[in-house]
Amino acid sequence: MRANRLKEIWQSGGAAVNGWLAIPNGFAAETMAHQGWDTLTIDMQHGVVDYQAMVSMLQAISTTATVPVVRVPWLEPGVIMKTLDAGAYGVICPMVNTREDAQKLVAYSHYAPRGTRSFGPVRALLYSGADYPAHANDTIVTFAMIETAQALDNLDAIMSVEGLDAVYIGPSDLSLSLGCRPVFDGLDPKAQQAVDHILERAKAHGLVAGIHNGTPESALERIAKGFQFTTVSSDARLMAAGSQQILQTMRAGSTTAVPAPASGAY
Repeated sequence: MRANRLKEIWQSGGAAVNGWLAIPNGFAAETMAHQGWDTLTIDMQHGVVDYQAMVSMLQAISTTATVPVVRVPWLEPGVIMKTLDAGAYGVICPMVNTREDAQKLVAYSHYAPRGTRSFGPVRALLYSGADYPAHANDTIVTFAMIETAQALDNLDAIMSVEGLDAVYIGPSDLSLSLGCRPVFDGLDPKAQQAVDHILERAKAHGLVAGIHNGTPESALERIAKGFQFTTVSSDARLMAAGSQQILQTMRAGSTTAVPAPASGAY
């Protein structure tokens, strides 16, 4: 069984630097993977990545030591199981708001007797090895996204679910749920207090805490606080930022206006 380097990083006390994939293309994913990210997350919740594109992106990531993670669209057993069968080593599930939600996530991600995952690893055998069925339960990483006021109310109940490995904060949705500005960094005080509370409770429960960031500086500050999984930017945003940097240099002193890049949540 191929080891999950993400778990190894955490067990050594380190923090994983996670990249985000929004472009539904194997070559783009392969290019990102060869840059040395600890993990890359394929985003199937927001954006334009469908299942078939995800498979080709997982195949591309497999050419490197980067750990493949997928954010599934929702807490739905079929897509979670098919994502794992395709070779994902981590699943991030959005909008986990209750203990029951967390229990379902763990069940859908694990084979019996620890869960209800149906057997049929298909490509996962190619990625991880023939002994995948015997070790998958202890290798796959499950992230519950904490991003609502309801989840905050149920935080300890969610984090006490056996088999859950980590929580992942979506700062924008969390902020919106609390009546704050939907941003990644420089959160409003109420949202920042919630983030600090989630981190503190995760440590108390022995779970890893992860969070989405807008800049490397913000990610480094959060790692210093104890976050062990930090996402910085995405392939689409990096492409836009790199293009803008070149264009601004080329047009310096020119009267031609440089349009601002389109911005999105991810």
